Amino acid sequence: MTNSDLMEVCGVTKTRIRIPDNTELRARLDQEYEDASQVQLCRYALMLAAHILKLIDGSKLNHDTIKEGFWINEQWQEGNARMHDVRQVSFKIHQMAKASEDMAVCTALRVVGHAVATAHMREHAMVASDYAVKAICLLYPDCLEAVRNERLWQIQHLQEIKRTIE
Repeated sequence: MTNSDLMEVCGVTKTRIRIPDNTELRARLDQEYEDASQVQLCRYALMLAAHILKLIDGSKLNHDTIKEGFWINEQWQEGNARMHDVRQVSFKIHQMAKASEDMAVCTALRVVGHAVATAHMREHAMVASDYAVKAICLLYPDCLEAVRNERLWQIQHLQEIKRTIE
């Protein structure tokens, strides 16, 4: 049985990008994800995106489209935005990522795009988490301790959100 077969059997979401990872901690995050509400996942994903933007000096990315994405997701959480609006702004952010020549900026924008899209589909929260690990790998090449610390950060913050938001 391959690792991906084992992941399917265990109900763990598949990693859609190739990253060096701590599979045990990713599985723990996946367990937290499984019983989180979509609103909790949206709040987690936006917090994750802000965290990654800060790590890569997101001041370079102080862009109106990113602000709009956060705002639209927050409005959706309150029942005040259409799914069409969520998808459109997420697409715009992914276009920005595709146009970026800086791999760290591109990856951070992927985190943001998937974080915003979590309002559309909850699975985007896990994809955003994986892209966050990719960003960490770009910032700290060959440092599995940095990956471990990022996964622990993700688990801790998702647990915290689940405790405080119904």
